[in-house]
Amino acid sequence: MAVSAMLSAGEPDAGPAAVPDPEFAILAARPLRHAALPMMSLDLAVSEPSGRPVWLIALSVAIMIEPARRRYDDATGERLLELFGSPERWAVTTHSLVWSTCEVLVPAFTQSTVVTLSVPCSFDMELAAVKYLYALPDGEAPLALHFNGTIYYPGPDGQIQMTLVPWTKSIDYRLEMAVWRQTVDHYYPNTAWVAVHTETLEALQRAKLDRGLPTLDACVRTLLEHGDG
Repeated sequence: MAVSAMLSAGEPDAGPAAVPDPEFAILAARPLRHAALPMMSLDLAVSEPSGRPVWLIALSVAIMIEPARRRYDDATGERLLELFGSPERWAVTTHSLVWSTCEVLVPAFTQSTVVTLSVPCSFDMELAAVKYLYALPDGEAPLALHFNGTIYYPGPDGQIQMTLVPWTKSIDYRLEMAVWRQTVDHYYPNTAWVAVHTETLEALQRAKLDRGLPTLDACVRTLLEHGDG
């Protein structure tokens, strides 16, 4: 079947209203319990209010964290000093943080459908988004989701047509921190990950052997407590 981005010659132009104009909304968020990597699921509602049939949307979703869109108590402010500096500077330093990019194929629908976005949840404390989420004790994380991709839909003659998801398609969503914590606790119970240089890791391994300690965690704890090495 031929793929075309426009109506065939000689066919009437149905006008802009003939092109699907999808809308998006997040219905719910939950941990994904069984995955090779830590994942969170977002239930994404996709609708086409005019009722025009959609055959497929190859959708890409960029998920950003918008720190300026919530309030912080003093204790949380102290945990965010590394990211944003002192609170009096936050008007200019609380910029958007990239969290994740998701790809999903939205199958054929008329009016509306629901698909699942699988969001990787890294716990690498070197990443700004992870540092931010880890610093929040509770409440909500303000997110912005930006959509792009390609929409495939039937033309007047039944042939497949293509159009792009408008670049203006964005929505806000407030993620309950309890969902994020349930996700990382499921995969990393009572654990955090910190990147170190190879030389640092080798030094820690030598210190662990020298002290007869069972784990690197025990070695780091001992070094912090006694201040030697």
